[in-house]
Amino acid sequence: MTKQRYTITTALPYANGPLHLGHVAGVYIPADIYVRYLRAKKEDVVFIGGTDEHGVPITIKAKNEGVSPQEVVDKYHNIIDASLKQLGITLDVFSKTTSPTHRKTASDLFVKLHSEGAFTEQVTEQYYDEANNQFLADRYITGTCPHCANEKAYGDQCEKCGTTLNATDLIDPKSALSGNKPVLKQTKHWFLPLDQYEPWLKQWILEEHKDWKVNVYGQCKSWLESGLHPRAITRDLDWGIPVPVAGGEGKVLYVWFDAPIGYISFTQELLKNDPTRKWEDYWKKEGNSKLIHFIGKDNIVFHCIIFPSMLQLFGDYILPDNVPANEFLNLEGEKFSTSGNWAVWLHEFLLDFPDKTDVLRYALCSNMPETKDADFTWKDFQAKNNNELAANLGNFVNRAFVLTHKFFNGAVPALEALEDLDKNTLAQAKEFNTKIADSLDKFRFREACSELMKLSNLGNKYLADTEPWKIKENPERVGTILRIALEIAAKISVLGSPFLPETTLKMARWLGISNSEWSTAEADFLLTDGFTIATPQLLFTKIEDDAMTAQLEKLKASRAVAQEATVSVVPQKENVSFEEFSKMDIRIGTIVEAEKVPKTAKLLKLKIDTGIDQRTVVSGIAEHYKPEDIIGQQVSILVNLAPRNIKGIESQGMILMAENSKGELCFVAPEKAMENGGGVR
Repeated sequence: MTKQRYTITTALPYANGPLHLGHVAGVYIPADIYVRYLRAKKEDVVFIGGTDEHGVPITIKAKNEGVSPQEVVDKYHNIIDASLKQLGITLDVFSKTTSPTHRKTASDLFVKLHSEGAFTEQVTEQYYDEANNQFLADRYITGTCPHCANEKAYGDQCEKCGTTLNATDLIDPKSALSGNKPVLKQTKHWFLPLDQYEPWLKQWILEEHKDWKVNVYGQCKSWLESGLHPRAITRDLDWGIPVPVAGGEGKVLYVWFDAPIGYISFTQELLKNDPTRKWEDYWKKEGNSKLIHFIGKDNIVFHCIIFPSMLQLFGDYILPDNVPANEFLNLEGEKFSTSGNWAVWLHEFLLDFPDKTDVLRYALCSNMPETKDADFTWKDFQAKNNNELAANLGNFVNRAFVLTHKFFNGAVPALEALEDLDKNTLAQAKEFNTKIADSLDKFRFREACSELMKLSNLGNKYLADTEPWKIKENPERVGTILRIALEIAAKISVLGSPFLPETTLKMARWLGISNSEWSTAEADFLLTDGFTIATPQLLFTKIEDDAMTAQLEKLKASRAVAQEATVSVVPQKENVSFEEFSKMDIRIGTIVEAEKVPKTAKLLKLKIDTGIDQRTVVSGIAEHYKPEDIIGQQVSILVNLAPRNIKGIESQGMILMAENSKGELCFVAPEKAMENGGGVR
């Protein structure tokens, strides 16, 4: 039988900006740990990554910066590539979806499926910006999310609640180009008929992959039980891979058809000059390869439902064996926001802390958002370094080295008679090979990282219990104790290599270990009698408070800059006639009751005395006002707005709010008390 192979992919970030720590924690750290583990086991692996360069975020960035899309993607591809290499992410290839190989591969596969009748053609209504004379891609449309009332949702997804959307789902849609309300206009596109594959997908996912992570399985189950619909795989754009069939003029392949094919085309690029391997070995069924996608939760549907459907149509391609998607990493209690500049950018971290790459890897792994969102704070980062790496692991290794140099001039002592404590300690240490491997096999990276630190705890406890510095008159006993401590350090240098590659490489060199295979740690003893270990050095240095204060100040300052930059970019809305404005009936009212809407963070249910009646209004102000604080508040209310159902509540009007550049809201209210029902002119 053909040897087992592994095809490991990482989500393709848009090349419209640098990576932040959310990307790193969600995708690159777990993927690299897993690949390093597989390589240590001498598995046959290809590790694939690159940038997605055809998304609408690219064109938005180019428009804002006044440059071409190609200039944007070239700039950020290089920044991302350099940052990942500096972090020690061992990708075999990091390519781009603008490469000639990718363009040909994606075009050829589209033509293949088109010729086989795999697509349907539909004329649909799509939003069109009349001021700019162009159809609007999903990301060029913003509006209110129908699920969480986020007023800044995009036409393809709400980044606040994570729900995947269609542009027509948005409430009060607006064009990001002109600020006008777009109109619906007919256009023809090719669709992937996902509804036809629903029975197969249900069997493949819900029956055959019950072992997938609960967050991944749950999201797939929800999608499948809600019913699948045909999905457009072309767009009316001028940036992307042109639709390569008749009638495709002025259209490109939709990014979610184009981008995942990049995994295949990048593998082709990697192996095109390799005489010993073919790309088909890692993508075709006869190659016996396991395909594993490392992604964030916002990409689950594309990698578990859409791309597998494409692979099934391609023919004899393998399907994903697992998709260990992570949830989101937040920053100091808030969501990462690239537009709001609320982020720790990877390339900036590496400039500020060039000697702390392993610390970052450890901090993100030990706090990885595996099944629920997690939070990165600078205080926790400091604690991970000072209290766990420096005070635990670093302290243990340093003590073992210092004592060996003190009592044996750095020579690895021989083992003499073993006492029960020695035997028990060695037996416990040997168990960690299996414990850590089992956790990694199940994609439980936090658990595996915790087990590694428990191995260090074992070494620290052993030295504390035996106190070799107190029995220097018994050199044989001291030698046995220190040999066991050094053996534990040696195991850490092997088992810790996927997590702390730079640190464990140092340790292995200091201890004279040349073989870093995973099986090395299974041996009873890894060290050689009499080998002179290196002069002890600190593996980790403490991080002081002022360094963390500086990072927090940097965060606040960058957010302030972003807020100032957005003050003048909100476009004026389209003109309305006086007659149209006169149709709005805005009156003074008073809030008489207020309560939070259950299971929402932003919505309040208000009862307002309008002078005409008392009516219910649902308003997205819960993040700015407490219900009990606004009873008696006078407001301006649009009373003749058509009723709208929000979270099962009929909202009968809209209150007027003012918003500043920081996103803070306040009521538009009369400067002195007015009778309810008074008109606003």
